[in-house]
Amino acid sequence: MTLDLPARDFEGYIFDCDGTLVDSMPLHYRAWTASFVHHGAPWRWSEDEFYANAGVPDRITVMELNERYGASLDPDSIHEYKLQWYSRHLAELRPVAAVAALAKRYREEGRPIAVASGSDLSIVAPSLEATGLIDLFDIVITPADVERGKPAPDMFLLAAGRMGVAPAGCLVFEDGQPGIVAAEAAGMRWVFVPSRG
Repeated sequence: MTLDLPARDFEGYIFDCDGTLVDSMPLHYRAWTASFVHHGAPWRWSEDEFYANAGVPDRITVMELNERYGASLDPDSIHEYKLQWYSRHLAELRPVAAVAALAKRYREEGRPIAVASGSDLSIVAPSLEATGLIDLFDIVITPADVERGKPAPDMFLLAAGRMGVAPAGCLVFEDGQPGIVAAEAAGMRWVFVPSRG
C-alpha cells in the first residue's frame, strides 16, 4: 500500500482505527451480518452499504436502517451481539502495515498521535491490543467522548485539543467517507487509506 502523504510535517496525527490502523473491516462486516441474521433483520446489508457507512457509530447505523425499512430492532441488542461475535474473532485481526509503521515512527519521534474511532472503546481497545498497537496511543477518542460522531468534526477537534495541537496542524488518516467529511469540517488535512482490496 502506498499512501499519498502531504509534503510537509504536521504538529499532530490522528488515526481512525477500523480499516485504517487495523485491517478489521471484513471482520466487522461479518459481525454485522451475524447480528442482523440473529435478530431477524428484514434487510440484507450489502458490503457497499457497509463501506459507505464506515465510521458511523453502530447504534446510529441501526436507527437509520430501522427508519429505512420500517423496523424496530433494538440498537443496543444489535451492537452487543455484534461486539460478542467480533470479540470471539480478534485473533484474525492484523494491523494495516503501512499505517501502523507511520504511527510507530511518529510515536518514536515524540510527535503527538491519537486515535479517533466511530467504534466503541469496547471494540477499539481489544482491536489495538490484538494487533500490538495499544501502547502507541495515550489518547483514544470514541463516540462516548463527544456529542456527535462522524461525519461531525467533534471527535477530531477533541483529539486535537487533547494533543494540544491546533486543528489546522493535524493530519488525519481515514478509510471512510464520513471520517473524511469530519476531517474537512474540523479544518484538517487528511490521507485516504484504502480499506477495501
